[in-house]
Amino acid sequence: MKQLNLIAFFLLCSCTISTFAQKNKKMDIIAYYTGDDKLINEYEISKLNQIIFSFCHLKEGKLSVDTPKDSVTIKHLVSLKASNPQLKVLLSLGGWSGCEPCSAAFSTAEGRLLFAKSVKELSDYFKVDGLDLDWEYPAIEGLPGHLYQPADKTNFTELIKILRSTLGKKYDLSFAAGGFQKYLDESVEWKKVMPLVNRVNIMSYDLVNGYATVTGHHTPLYSTNPKEESTDRAVEYLLKLGIPAEKLVIGGAFYTRTWKEVANVNNGLYQPGVHIQGVSFKNYATTYTEANGWKYFWDDKAKAAYWYNEKEKTFATGDNVTSIKAKAEYAKAKKLGGVMFWELPLDTPRDGLVNTIYEVKTAK
Repeated sequence: MKQLNLIAFFLLCSCTISTFAQKNKKMDIIAYYTGDDKLINEYEISKLNQIIFSFCHLKEGKLSVDTPKDSVTIKHLVSLKASNPQLKVLLSLGGWSGCEPCSAAFSTAEGRLLFAKSVKELSDYFKVDGLDLDWEYPAIEGLPGHLYQPADKTNFTELIKILRSTLGKKYDLSFAAGGFQKYLDESVEWKKVMPLVNRVNIMSYDLVNGYATVTGHHTPLYSTNPKEESTDRAVEYLLKLGIPAEKLVIGGAFYTRTWKEVANVNNGLYQPGVHIQGVSFKNYATTYTEANGWKYFWDDKAKAAYWYNEKEKTFATGDNVTSIKAKAEYAKAKKLGGVMFWELPLDTPRDGLVNTIYEVKTAK
């Protein structure tokens, strides 16, 4: 009897370990990637679950790979799967400036079907694992001048339906979603769309964007006041709608947003300014130094990093090791689908933000 109990105990232990291992694997690390077939080799692919090639575009209503160079890159990304069995490679449509014809192209059943068939053809040809839609944005203004119309919201639903029926269950289907309230309220029919997709990649960054004339945290984990956008605010909104936690992926920003002409009040936070070019994470160590006049600050309520240069009256906001660790721990605690980020070439090849997420994921 004792022997049977011992066997049962070991079986229970092995099952428990297996269950936790499976749960652990569910926290995916997802990289958007705009680089070529050479740059990717500098990074630790074994720590990624998904690479989203960015971007493909619409050409005559079809998903199109822009150049022969892009084709070479996609083929190389797919080849990395041979030595990385956990890895999936997706194509992405659009981007901030890359979806100008989307509203018109997806406004008819014929247009949506034409696109869906082209996605299937390209996916089969390149042997990729699926598609990430990055339409910025259905039904609300994205890049100034791009067409958007109220019908986009239902057309987006119909687009997801035809993509899923055309691609079948074999292919992954996801979309990048604005992490701000207007998008969450007006762009997507969440309860109709989410059962048909594998995940939504919440762009919980650029929440204070390049058009803003007042500084703020652009990728905070938490809101510090009821009106402030944040990662947690978007996640809680979708969880309350009944969206499964494992289908929600939160976003990290491997770059800063920066403003000049910012007064030395509140260390530059929530002050008027003029937006200028930001800095990649891989360049933080040489840019945000005391020798260059920068001071580092941490907002413990927002779980957000920021920097201020009193001499140059310049303010910067973005993810760093501390904030990305907090996001990864949040995703793990809430059993979310994982963490994605924009974008891999902005990270250091070793001991950077990807490594930080990976350490949280694999910690016991």
